Amino acid sequence: MEKFYITTPIYYVNDQPHIGHAYTTIVADVLARYWRAQIGEDNVYFLTGTDEHGAKIAEAAEAEGIEPQAFTDKVSQKFKDAWSNMEIDYNHFIRTTDKEHVKIITDILNTLKDKGVLYEDNYEGLYCVGCEKFITEGELVDGKCPDHNKEPDNVTEKNWFFKLSDFLPKIKAAIESGELAIYPESRKNEVLGLIDKQHVPDFSISRSKKSVPWGVDLPWDDDQKTYVWVDALSNYITALDYPKGEDFKKYWPADAQFMALDILKFHALYWPAILMALDLPMPKLYIHGFFTIDGQKMSKTLGNVIDPNELVEQYGAEVSKYLILSQFSFGQESDIRVEDFPVKYNADLVNGLGNLVNRVTNMIEKYLDGQIEIDTKDMGLGSEELKQLRFREALLTIWQVIAKDNSLIDQEKPWELAKDEANKDKLKSLLKELSLDLYNIALALKPFMPNKSKEILDIITAKKVTKPSEPLFPRL
Repeated sequence: MEKFYITTPIYYVNDQPHIGHAYTTIVADVLARYWRAQIGEDNVYFLTGTDEHGAKIAEAAEAEGIEPQAFTDKVSQKFKDAWSNMEIDYNHFIRTTDKEHVKIITDILNTLKDKGVLYEDNYEGLYCVGCEKFITEGELVDGKCPDHNKEPDNVTEKNWFFKLSDFLPKIKAAIESGELAIYPESRKNEVLGLIDKQHVPDFSISRSKKSVPWGVDLPWDDDQKTYVWVDALSNYITALDYPKGEDFKKYWPADAQFMALDILKFHALYWPAILMALDLPMPKLYIHGFFTIDGQKMSKTLGNVIDPNELVEQYGAEVSKYLILSQFSFGQESDIRVEDFPVKYNADLVNGLGNLVNRVTNMIEKYLDGQIEIDTKDMGLGSEELKQLRFREALLTIWQVIAKDNSLIDQEKPWELAKDEANKDKLKSLLKELSLDLYNIALALKPFMPNKSKEILDIITAKKVTKPSEPLFPRL
């Protein structure tokens, strides 16, 4: 593999960073770190960012008495700060208000129009400003949008539409052939079901300036603003300076586009259609399920929206990422049990990994005067799981070795072996085996815990091994 391109969705700035955003960004960060170690820093590109146009942004800015740009600047910075706190190592943070993005989007719109895939029509329907989309009667609960508890507006307006219907057979064929890869399999089947069993209408790529005053101007129609789909979805190529940029030539198509289930339709139907219209190759899409928090849907009303900054404040960045990733498998709908975090911290990190490091290094220092020779060979612990984006399973593989080694120490009782000179070789062999395991555990943890990994490697490969002066993971 010569390159690896990873993206998260761009997060809408009507919201604050929460654990759902964090999860998607963490898995992208771990995968980026893994591939950088495999193929080199200069061959991996990790993109994240914020989506900053739309009616909701204009409304939120007006409510605060500031201009939309000032509002987006403020909220976008909160996402940057959160990722900095979580030690997310991305290559580029794109904003849809970036001048270069706007310029390229304008060119893409003109290209799509020139190719004849856009047309003008009137649309009449129920429009929810909160969702920023037209919704059907069947989606309402007691006449209101279920997500925003607000009656939608009845709107008739001129829009420009993308001829999605022309591309659906091609998209279906691309999915079935694997050209457009969608993981896990259940989500692939879900998209095929949408195409086969439901009427998927053409989608609007513009809104009137009256309904969406904040956005990219439609270049051929002064009364229209570019709607979210072309603007937001195209960030994955505008960030690479499409069409002639060296990054674009090197990195597209994306090797892993991460997203939550709620935006699957747009990424699996709208985005491939746009790419096909531009004669561009298909990406690979990876979808994770919805989260609940301690068994309840994440909701501001319930007060269970978890701020990743608060997790970092309590546990530190690397531990927070471990606690999130180790709870459930990627792709599944899952429950985040925050109440289990302290228990898991003490069990896995304090009593598991931290205890193993302390025991092994203490015995090397005590019984071998800190002198140990190990074969610094990478055994690839957890590597296959990471290649398959099985993050939790990779961690489980690592922790199986940790548990095995702690049990081995209890079983072999090195402190008893040390009492008899006749057991010196057996003791040395045992400590060598444990040291080699620690070395490989540390290597395997690099994508997840780069700083803790380095601490362990520095200790176990030192000319004279000594027990750490401070616990690797202090007990809570």
